[in-house]
Amino acid sequence: MKKATPMKKSGSTETTGEVSAAAQIDARIKELGDWRGRMLAGIRALIHKADPEVVETWKWRGVPVWEHDGILCTGETYKTVVKLTFAKGAALDDPHGLFNSSLDGNVRRAIDIREGEAIDEKALTALIRAAVALNTAKPARKKPKAS
Repeated sequence: MKKATPMKKSGSTETTGEVSAAAQIDARIKELGDWRGRMLAGIRALIHKADPEVVETWKWRGVPVWEHDGILCTGETYKTVVKLTFAKGAALDDPHGLFNSSLDGNVRRAIDIREGEAIDEKALTALIRAAVALNTAKPARKKPKAS
């Protein structure tokens, strides 16, 4: 069994061994070859436009992941949906009601996109930027205990 190579940052992607995350995502989009691939490509472009410093990774045996000081979101593809899951979605304001899946948990929220559905690019851009702001915010300082 080949030993895993540590991740190395390379611009807006990370590499694992010889194949970069960007190349793996490109291959997934091409492999899908249908509306799901086109949707994933469009979402990917929107994420990069919303956050030019985003880092792409490839995790969990085939899931595109976009990170900026932690995971922003993942882009999973299923037979009938492309699922965009925000790691800290429950902490994000969603005034346009984009989240329509994984609504019961305390942390994650997801957007299931079906064939033929349009994405509100302005609202999704705002959600991505809010996720970046949440990840990059400094944690609140703990108050010292009174003696």
